Amino acid sequence: MGILEALRMAGASLRGNKTRTALTLLGMVIGVFAIIVSVTAVKVIDVYFKDRLQFLGSATFTISRYPLIRTGPMDRSMRNRPPITYDQVDRFSRSMRTPVAICPWEDFDLGKAQYADRETEPNIALLGTNEHFLDNFSYELDQGRSITDQDVQYARPVVVIGADVTKELFPNEIPIGKTIRFNGRRYEVIGTLKSKGNFLGFSQDNRVIGPITRMMTVYGQPDRNIATISVRANDQRNLSAAMEEAIGRMRLVRKDEPGESNSFELDTNNTMQSIFDAFTGTLTVAGAFIGFISLIAAGVGIMNIMLVSVTERTREIGVRKSIGAKRRDILRQFLFEAFFLCQIGGFIGILLGVLVGNIVAVKFDITAAFPWGWAIFSVALVTGIAFIFGGYPALKAARLNPIDSLRYE
Repeated sequence: MGILEALRMAGASLRGNKTRTALTLLGMVIGVFAIIVSVTAVKVIDVYFKDRLQFLGSATFTISRYPLIRTGPMDRSMRNRPPITYDQVDRFSRSMRTPVAICPWEDFDLGKAQYADRETEPNIALLGTNEHFLDNFSYELDQGRSITDQDVQYARPVVVIGADVTKELFPNEIPIGKTIRFNGRRYEVIGTLKSKGNFLGFSQDNRVIGPITRMMTVYGQPDRNIATISVRANDQRNLSAAMEEAIGRMRLVRKDEPGESNSFELDTNNTMQSIFDAFTGTLTVAGAFIGFISLIAAGVGIMNIMLVSVTERTREIGVRKSIGAKRRDILRQFLFEAFFLCQIGGFIGILLGVLVGNIVAVKFDITAAFPWGWAIFSVALVTGIAFIFGGYPALKAARLNPIDSLRYE
């Protein structure tokens, strides 16, 4: 019997037992689905983080009191770190010799912005920074101008507003030159920003940004902690030198004793990406392991059902052997049945896993992802399961004695 004939008979056998075939397929679908849905969702999240983390730029690093991303509880030495004050930022900026652009970034208030009879929701962040924030934080100017060094020097009451604020307060007019109120205080709008979208479901466009000196004047607290200091080297080749100098200068400013750990954190895109890679890698392995266990269980189910099938079709096997079918023909047919079940279940599981996994992409407006490597691995895995768990029933069927099989009732 040729391969095509074996394929035809295997297909006919599966179609003849639709309920049993469907139940067997279900186990395989669930196993492959568990693998693909988890790795697809993780891949989508990974692409999302890689895209959003580009706000630092390839020649930029940040200095902060605590790590930008914390994966566990802080020890006592980290909790006791003193604030990074604006005075320290100013002294650090003046001490750097490597050509860099230094930009402080601090949240001062949260509330609503108002213009005429229009106002926003009370979820607008008021931020203080300097003239370098556009380049250091990858913002793009839409209209007007950015903050200048003179604005910072003279603590002028001017602001640049995000796309959400512009949309709410100035739907039909140009905002440049207009005066808005933020929690009762007046600021002149000198520029608007292009939309940056959301990050983890939080808008990056609901911001009002002004000179940090003005915000320090209005809100006081000269010893308040500056959340982030962004440092941008003038050239990628100078990044390592700038980072080394920044650590030394910051230690002097912070009065860190020789031999003590830094009382601040220095992060780059690569630093944060490595943290996310470790996180997403753990999720991928966990999801794949759960799926693998499900596939093993499905494989055992396939073997049990095929053993039942061999028992039910003992007389059929005897008839086929009596008219000339060889062991390899019987073996081939049962292996093809297992192969069909696993491959069909695998492809259905891959399709459903990709569709469900990309729900994350739809929710956060991210580019959809397809885990080609894991899909190929899943196909190879289910093929191995077909031959491992389908091999024993197929071998048992091939070894049946035709005389005993014909007597079987």
